[in-house]
Amino acid sequence: MSMRNTSILAGILALLIVVPPFLDISWQNALVNVLIASLFALAFNLLIGQAGLLSFGHAAYFGVGAFAALHLMIAVEDGLPLPTPLLPFAGAAAGLLVGLIAGYFSTMRSGVYFALVTLAIAELFHSLAPRLQDLFGGESGISSMRMPWQGLTFGSLLEVYYLTLGWVVICGLGLWAFTRTPFGRLTLALRDNEQRVRFLGYNAHASKVVIFAVSAMVAGVAGSLQAISNETANYSLFATDVSAQVVLQTFVGGSTVFFGPVIGATAFTLFSFLVSDLTRSWVFYQGLIFVLVMLYMPTGIGGVAYDHIRNRKRLDWSLLAGPYLVALAGGLLITAGIVFLTETVAVLFGEDYARSREAAEGALPAFELFGISWNPAGILTWLIPLALLVVGGTILIRTRRRIDILWNRSDASNRTAAVPNPLGGGE
Repeated sequence: MSMRNTSILAGILALLIVVPPFLDISWQNALVNVLIASLFALAFNLLIGQAGLLSFGHAAYFGVGAFAALHLMIAVEDGLPLPTPLLPFAGAAAGLLVGLIAGYFSTMRSGVYFALVTLAIAELFHSLAPRLQDLFGGESGISSMRMPWQGLTFGSLLEVYYLTLGWVVICGLGLWAFTRTPFGRLTLALRDNEQRVRFLGYNAHASKVVIFAVSAMVAGVAGSLQAISNETANYSLFATDVSAQVVLQTFVGGSTVFFGPVIGATAFTLFSFLVSDLTRSWVFYQGLIFVLVMLYMPTGIGGVAYDHIRNRKRLDWSLLAGPYLVALAGGLLITAGIVFLTETVAVLFGEDYARSREAAEGALPAFELFGISWNPAGILTWLIPLALLVVGGTILIRTRRRIDILWNRSDASNRTAAVPNPLGGGE
């Protein structure tokens, strides 16, 4: 890791240590969720980014880690002399054990078949958990309390935050170091050409089982941190949406960059924290963000940022600044148009408006949106968002071509091979 990257990470870590005491409890809780989601995404990316194995059921190991930690918390309540900060070891052990077993069978297949097997394993846990009262507490789940240790009560969310931060930093650095080992390099070869790895004499299946188990172990740590934070867990942790969420976060952040999933996890977690109280359509917006990123930034946010950092000396930033600002304006116009249309449709098809129509005897009464009254049959109600989309789209199309020209021109002036536009431009 270069000195520049080390300095950036040290600066971010310093902010994570210094800032939280000055935030209110809701923001502290949001940061705890950001840290847990980031660790879960890093664990998942060890599979897809390092070994090229796409798991659709990583919630299984997240949930197993959570329940293992809760069982250990109950034992500590009953008198087991174990420090609270060591509770995530239970999640790590449970994730590792289940990951070894599940990984052995799922890695017998590759591609879409591997993904389907991992999905089936998670669904198996999701189906059995409500019926296994002793292990998972049935439908109500399991609850426990954090016990004090060495003067720390762990009663405040801030103490839980620092406990979570410590584990996330240790596990994150451990994963990074793991990817730099010879075995970590071997998994890259497995991703790129498994057949060649076999020809070189390596046991590809055993290697994939190990990488799967390590990923499951760290996912178990993330699940245990979730259990410690909430002091409860139920079978919903094994649900498909938990697995889907980590997939979205990883690909939006960028699976090709080690810390890319952290960007995606942070963005999506904070997005849900800030927007979920404003609109019921926030899940739709998350899905739309994922679709747009996959279409126009397939390497994710982290991949685009890495391309800019890598080529920073080749590019003429004085010429690029203007088009980037114009592209940002175009993107904001499109965002405004999409939000306008989405919220309008949500209101018109909502229960409240249905009751208003009944009161108006089938007519189309006006509705309130953004503090303004709108007529559903009015031209402006539909013309404004359409105009925002058309103008914003036109700006983006024209600007993307200009950006692509500037990237290639900067490359030509440096007498190097063609530099691809990370925003997907080009004719």
